Amino acid sequence: MSDTTPDFAPRKGLNEIDISEMVEGVIQSATLEEKVAMMSGRGFMESMQRTNNQWGAEPYQAGGGCERLGAPTFYFTDGPRGVARGNSTCFPATMARGASWDRDLEQRIGEAMGKEIRAQDCNLSGAVCINLLRHPGWGRAQETYGEDPYHLGEMGAALSTGIQTHNVAATVKHFAVNSIENSRFKVNVKIDDRTLREVYLPHFKRVVDSGCSTVMSAYNKMNGEYCGQNHELLTGILRGEWGFEGFVHSDWIFGVYKPYGAAAGLDVENPEPIYFGQNLIKSVKKGAIAPSVIDTACRRILTTAYKILSAEDPFDTYTMDMVANEEHILLAREAAEKSAVLLTNNGILPLQKASEISVFGSLATVANTGDHGSSTVRPPHVITPLQGLSAYLEKDLALAGDETDLEQAAAAARNAEVAIVIVGTTADDEGEFIPGNLSTQTESSGNKADENSGPLGSGKDRGGDRRKLRLPDPQQALVDTVTENNPNTIVVLVCGSAIICDWADKAGAVLQTFYAGMEGGAALANLLYGDVNPSGKLPFSVAHSEEDYPFFDPDADEIEYGPLHGYTLLESTNTAPMFRFGHGLSYTQFGYRALKARRTPEGIEAEVTLVNTGNVAGTEIVQLYIGFPGDLVYRPDKLLRGFERVTLDAGTRKTIRFQVPVKQLKYYDSDTRSWRIEPGAHTIHVGGSSDPAALLNAKVSI
Repeated sequence: MSDTTPDFAPRKGLNEIDISEMVEGVIQSATLEEKVAMMSGRGFMESMQRTNNQWGAEPYQAGGGCERLGAPTFYFTDGPRGVARGNSTCFPATMARGASWDRDLEQRIGEAMGKEIRAQDCNLSGAVCINLLRHPGWGRAQETYGEDPYHLGEMGAALSTGIQTHNVAATVKHFAVNSIENSRFKVNVKIDDRTLREVYLPHFKRVVDSGCSTVMSAYNKMNGEYCGQNHELLTGILRGEWGFEGFVHSDWIFGVYKPYGAAAGLDVENPEPIYFGQNLIKSVKKGAIAPSVIDTACRRILTTAYKILSAEDPFDTYTMDMVANEEHILLAREAAEKSAVLLTNNGILPLQKASEISVFGSLATVANTGDHGSSTVRPPHVITPLQGLSAYLEKDLALAGDETDLEQAAAAARNAEVAIVIVGTTADDEGEFIPGNLSTQTESSGNKADENSGPLGSGKDRGGDRRKLRLPDPQQALVDTVTENNPNTIVVLVCGSAIICDWADKAGAVLQTFYAGMEGGAALANLLYGDVNPSGKLPFSVAHSEEDYPFFDPDADEIEYGPLHGYTLLESTNTAPMFRFGHGLSYTQFGYRALKARRTPEGIEAEVTLVNTGNVAGTEIVQLYIGFPGDLVYRPDKLLRGFERVTLDAGTRKTIRFQVPVKQLKYYDSDTRSWRIEPGAHTIHVGGSSDPAALLNAKVSI
């Protein structure tokens, strides 16, 4: 840098005025070419070639940066279940953590991710995925928290807050209406204004309002325009209605299709300048795009960068001993323990340590932590179910049988005291769609099955949307065989979202662990033997039939999204699901009493007393739903508007209080383009699931 070139390198301690002056100094000093260069990532393709297509092998420049002026650069890393760099901690998949309903846990996981990101030289995280689970066939369901907007917003805000504790800019994604994987590059989602704002955007607003620094646009179209260049989404709603001041960057490759995406509100094109770069420079010089558009984008990017880089850090330094250390490994195990959902139990669980168990299913030996797309994490170890049970019992267990030999499995099941069957899905069945000519790197484990190991790109397509909501046929045959030959069968489901299991009543118990992360096997043993009492609750509905879900076509060119899905759709048609949203059993029992509710100037205040009526300590997820008058406009029967995790010793009780703000009662009036509240009686429902039979009710007049 010459003596005449100003130095705008960030430094600790800058205040808002200092930052504004630095940003304006860069914008005034930079050339058009330098400013446009800040509006795209660079070096991604070279890095992938240099590292044998290993996703996240090197810090990736994802916007900002001007070496001549010392302007700061963003270095990006995914992903939702841990940092996609090095050998980081692999937490349970996001959907699993959604089943924990634990804001505090999610914030602590975010803080752990933030430390590991900083230790590995990055400062921008793509971990906060909150797309709504409209249909369980969505391949990337595992990357989000569930089907309910309120629940999604609360959990996403907690993760974002945790990540940003360590001055890493969090990204919330994918904005918006992104719920199909295979056709994500082309599908046009038709949606009306009210459905968009009431169902598909509230969780994004919640995360943005919590202070999340950046937004990633979605690949798909919305009402005929790609989301990455959709002026209504990126400028009208995000900036105009919500007042978002951070920057927006595209998804990776094919996230924007025209230079005018910049004028629509897209600030950074990732991973390379395909439609920005020289095309954007030419558009400005021709007068097609105003220079002020470029300056505004750079102002957003730089302001965000200076804010995180000038803020004081919680630690003096971030070092590699923070990555996958003992503290974070134990946190991953805690998350796996809190995420598991006990779907059924005829009394077989918890197991006695003296019980002789036999383990079935090829997935018992697989390090199966989720898909192998952008959310890939490569932890230093993965404890499989068989390893976890062996370590807990302090003896080497061998697999008693699997899907490849049902006669052997039947004989082993007949001779077993207790049969544990591990079934579900893998990266081959669901996840980010990866054509056979692309590749990333998978997790490492010395005990990984052949079909789940090694680099992708072998010519075999992987991931994508599920076209079948039931177990793969060989696994279904294994479950049928073992349950027919042993009534003391426990089925463990490892998967990303809902699996229709009409065989559940044949098993002694069904435990859904999802993709449970690097410590999943250890957590499983603790759960089955009662060292940990299951406390997870389903963040989605499990129907009896595929026909009970909304229409879903993985290959769709166009699809219409209506206001109902999940529990709101099932309740609107009086269709009883197999397992309701919010369902989950415990090794103890809980009772609810003394529900009270009243109107306050701020909204609705409610309280209820929770009693542990069983014999052991346990944790309950207390859920509050609101039913609306529904006279002026149609509303769902009820909507989730509050939840709390409460741990009680046997025989104890606690009063839980909820505050529901007025804004959570309103509906969107498309005619006036405003939010309105409908006067009349609102019903407050409180209980342990969305099941009407499990809820206490009270009415409040608004």
